[in-house]
Amino acid sequence: MKLNIETVLELIREKFRNNKTFFAETIGVDSSYMNSVLNKKAISHSPKICNGIMKYCQDNNLDYRKYIILP
Repeated sequence: MKLNIETVLELIREKFRNNKTFFAETIGVDSSYMNSVLNKKAISHSPKICNGIMKYCQDNNLDYRKYIILP
């Protein structure tokens, strides 16, 4: 599993008013690490981020496959 960074950024713009820190807190990850991943300075296949996004999508009736690329 790895993130589709472009669609995650779109989600952050639409649902979190482009507040990456609030998004990171919502899915349960450190905001500085989340920013590193979104800025492509860290790996984009973090299990913690992927699991957090999957849970957020389940709770909000969204399709997690739009934001996570499965192998």
